[in-house]
Amino acid sequence: MGHSYTNLLCHIVFSTKERQSWLDTETSARLYEYLGGAIRSEGGANISINGCTDHIHILAKLRQDKAVSDVFRAIKANSSGWIHRTFPKLRTFAWQSGYRAFTVSQSQIERVQRYIANQQKHHQRVSFKEEFIALLEAHGVEYDERYLWD
Repeated sequence: MGHSYTNLLCHIVFSTKERQSWLDTETSARLYEYLGGAIRSEGGANISINGCTDHIHILAKLRQDKAVSDVFRAIKANSSGWIHRTFPKLRTFAWQSGYRAFTVSQSQIERVQRYIANQQKHHQRVSFKEEFIALLEAHGVEYDERYLWD
């Protein structure tokens, strides 16, 4: 693929199982480092990671030869195991099934980085549910609310 050029930027969002508030400040800081390394191990580049106690936002550049679903299945599975080993009090920790991924144009990287960086402030005004539905609608994703929350 010597003549193939890509810039696959994705804003990925996923939450803890049933939106449990498992991700305190200490856990989150270490988890974000781990997730950045997991993205690199899948051949991607982490641009920004942040979240709240019940969900994560990631802005990453992904490889063109790997499916987003495969990358995030591996990252979520590996990070769950890492959380169980690193934080014994979280032995029942789990991620929700699935994830949400939205493409980001190069011209919007700074805007999305600011959005991700300001998650704690943002969620003082807006719930995760409201945020998530707004993201789906902003990206023109059709959805059935019966299947949004597991």
